[in-house]
Amino acid sequence: MPEALGRLKKRSEFLRVAASGRKWVTPGLILQARRRDTGVQAPEEAEIGAQAPKEAGPPDHCEGSNRKGSPSMPAANAIRVGYTTSRKVGPAVDRNRARRRLRAAVAEVMLRDGQSGTDYVVIGRKSTLGRPFAALVQDLSTALRRLAEREARDGKGGGKERGGRERGGRERGA
Repeated sequence: MPEALGRLKKRSEFLRVAASGRKWVTPGLILQARRRDTGVQAPEEAEIGAQAPKEAGPPDHCEGSNRKGSPSMPAANAIRVGYTTSRKVGPAVDRNRARRRLRAAVAEVMLRDGQSGTDYVVIGRKSTLGRPFAALVQDLSTALRRLAEREARDGKGGGKERGGRERGGRERGA
């Protein structure tokens, strides 16, 4: 079990999680998830590993810092979480409050119920602000459990497989 949570910070990380197609919608939040391949480095991670020679890098006292180009990468089994809220939630004060509530819920639930080696994006909704905190924690716990059940049932399931209908309600191939 991981000891700490990592953070998703780059837009490309958020897009990669969204592209996996695994999500669960609850009244208080939307949770997206993507399993990371432990043996293959992502393009950004490969670039970080192929740094310039030591003399061109940062001074020794910066070694291991979280600065761009530094070698500190999350462990392969770490849980990483990103938070986002759109302008639909409200002005900046409300969006920040929604993200703070989501961070508190994640801190309470994620290490216990999250899957190692997975990236999660937690999306705040308008109802995130008024929802009781206990219900928000329950929403997150339910979403984590349902995504884990779906992955176990469908195999590694990260693709965007849909039912027999396309958008617009027409059958495929018709």
